Amino acid sequence: MNKKFRVLVLVLPLFLLSCKDLTELNVNTNGVQPSVVNPNLVFPTVVTETAKAFVNLGYMNIAGVVQHTQKDAWSSEHNDYDWGGSQDWRPYYKILVNNKLVYDRATELGYEFHQGASLVMKAMLFGLITDLWGDAPYTGAIKGDEGMENLQPQFDTQEFIYDAIIADLEAANTLLSKNKGDYVGIDGNVDVLYEGDPAAWRKLANSLLLRYYMRISVKKAAVAKAGIEKIVANPSQYPLITSADEDAAMPFTGNSPDTSWPASTAFDPSESNYKRIKMAATLVERLQEINDPRLGVWAQKVEIPLEVSAAFPAGTDEIVEVNGKKVRHLSPDKVGTTQIDTDPEYVGLPTSFSALPSAYNLNPTPGQTSNNPHVSFLNEMYKEPAGDLLKARLVSAAEVHFILAEAALKGWAAGDAEEHYNAAIEASFETWGVSDDLGDYMAGADVAYNGTLEQIIEQKWIASWTAATEAWFDYRRTGLPDLKAGPAAKRDVLPVRFYYVKEELLLNESNTMSAIDKLEITGYSQADAKNSAWSKPWLLQGTGKPWN
Repeated sequence: MNKKFRVLVLVLPLFLLSCKDLTELNVNTNGVQPSVVNPNLVFPTVVTETAKAFVNLGYMNIAGVVQHTQKDAWSSEHNDYDWGGSQDWRPYYKILVNNKLVYDRATELGYEFHQGASLVMKAMLFGLITDLWGDAPYTGAIKGDEGMENLQPQFDTQEFIYDAIIADLEAANTLLSKNKGDYVGIDGNVDVLYEGDPAAWRKLANSLLLRYYMRISVKKAAVAKAGIEKIVANPSQYPLITSADEDAAMPFTGNSPDTSWPASTAFDPSESNYKRIKMAATLVERLQEINDPRLGVWAQKVEIPLEVSAAFPAGTDEIVEVNGKKVRHLSPDKVGTTQIDTDPEYVGLPTSFSALPSAYNLNPTPGQTSNNPHVSFLNEMYKEPAGDLLKARLVSAAEVHFILAEAALKGWAAGDAEEHYNAAIEASFETWGVSDDLGDYMAGADVAYNGTLEQIIEQKWIASWTAATEAWFDYRRTGLPDLKAGPAAKRDVLPVRFYYVKEELLLNESNTMSAIDKLEITGYSQADAKNSAWSKPWLLQGTGKPWN
């Protein structure tokens, strides 16, 4: 169903992205003007840029936070949470500018499908912004073209934004409830997710509703319970993504760096970005413990395993061939007290264990250009610019079923928790092409349903590979999985939000400081004061999660 995306370049007047001081608008006489543009020209850019934003978080630095991956060079942000206020929300607001244009023009033209789909994208983007930062410009955002009073927008509260997201998704569900033939203006060729299928977009809207009801389930339990139970009780009114072939997942064309899988090697002869990303030991070791076949899809086996034996003569350090495979033989004195992993198949990098992670496992070539043969690289498919499994995953059937399993475990009327748990894992296995292994896997002692939240969230954490933002947001809300910061990390616990950047403090100081004042300082905020990645926004305040 998914179409490979084509990035369309639309020349628009320069709008205010969030709170930039613009005193005039430039009009490109050779471009398409917003007052007459067809929404079908703009909407593909909204979707593709959003999908790229999600995968750039979920495959890159946030994958480091939730310990799916670690980097062995240029690693301080990825491994150690040394963010230093470098996160910038302007790219997300830029997408929202274009999305507002889609909605406004669709309203003028009576294109209800486009109105509904743009509300879905609005909810997804503002949801990401408030999930990452907390309070943010919402009501007054992206209105710089409407008057000077909007150049320094107020920040709405995180609670208000979540409520607005839910309202937008409810409106989208209604707008997308007609048969396809009842809409005008649909061009399936430009819809890179669902080929202009309103029913599929409606399922995406309601699946996002589930996500955000569960997001607020600790702070507003009654609202979340009523919302989820309403959705489950009315499947014809609130259809959901329930099978892997319905996932909101965008493939890549791979025609340029901008349309390729992030860190692919097609346009990077050095392969450095690909080589730096390694599987995290946290994920590798757990997947090995539960015999998870997805490990072999995501990672390569180590090129040269280590073997340490007292039977080797003192001073032994040599690469030999054993049964057609290279092995590095070491005597104990050559290892000393160094931490090593002698697993013959898969070896992950420990979390933030050192300022020089490339030296791990006796790498003979430590440094920024290392090619460590003793640690697992990612599967070679991640070198490619495009491929069947290389998709930016926005919402999946696995996520939907895990949410419903958690809701049912809470005692809410959301169906059978075990059935949803099993369906979630089945959907993930289908996504990654390992369905034939499902039966044996589900029979495993640690995988067979045991009725605990720990198990549901652990499997959801695994299934969120390359879409790690949801794993991080679940961790913040539940404290699960029980992830530990490494010894070289900036703090002793995992962070819970992004910093407000200096540009916002300079250009919109009063409103930014008001938002910062609402953050809760914790024992880990330290020198950052309130504007810290370890200060708690509204969603976490008073919950005791993920740490006190």
